[in-house]
Amino acid sequence: MTKASVIELPGLTNRVVVITGANGGQGTAETQLLLASGAVVIATDVQPEASAVLSAAGKAHPGQFHYLPLDVASLDGWNAVAQYIREADLRVHGLVNNAGIPWRARIGAVELEDWNRVIGINLTGTMLGMQMVLEFMTEGGSIVNIGSAAAVTGHHTAAYTASKWGVRGLTHVAATELGPRGIRVNLVNPGYINTPMMAAAPAIMTEAQLALTPLERIGEPEDVAAVVGFLLSDISGYVSGAELPVDGAFTSSKGVKYMSDLIKKNL
Repeated sequence: MTKASVIELPGLTNRVVVITGANGGQGTAETQLLLASGAVVIATDVQPEASAVLSAAGKAHPGQFHYLPLDVASLDGWNAVAQYIREADLRVHGLVNNAGIPWRARIGAVELEDWNRVIGINLTGTMLGMQMVLEFMTEGGSIVNIGSAAAVTGHHTAAYTASKWGVRGLTHVAATELGPRGIRVNLVNPGYINTPMMAAAPAIMTEAQLALTPLERIGEPEDVAAVVGFLLSDISGYVSGAELPVDGAFTSSKGVKYMSDLIKKNL
């Protein structure tokens, strides 16, 4: 498995981008890419302090990195972020709703408390983020919501899958509503990405994923970050309401690769 390198994208210099869930995995890779591209990043996460990796990235780009603790499911938390931006008199160019949690309980086993927690973070947090940023975002702004391959399939993880289908619908609502303001809203659907969130997945899940993925590799956080950066940049200036899979053609293949490989093997 080859790890992608941090790239630099044009047109992001001095543009302010808010990222949630920045302390690990995809959020860290997105922050690194944006800092390398000259953006001013307001990185947020539920942890009270930035991770060592995130702090190092911030020190390499002084003046461009800001860290705020944030529970995305909390209205008070988002109000605090808004106050920070207001006091700094910033115009926000981009928002990346990256924060999310998995929950692998099936429909017959998911508890209401866990259901509400997953929906609160993954779906309500995305909605609150978009509401908050609208005060500071004008024409040319870009919102990127992070969905999942589970947002286009009937994945067995009941609460997680429902939350990501919700994010998918909310993205299209926002793209329609905010288009007249010149604000673009898009959805990125990562597949199986090599992040701490996936580290707890059973080994059999990884084996099955590779068998079903035409590119025959697991994705890296940098793969997702590159697409997020593209959507935040002016390169994608006429792209809105789109769903971009970053999954090695997993959802495109819809299991056909596995069947095709079995047929080839047994002919």
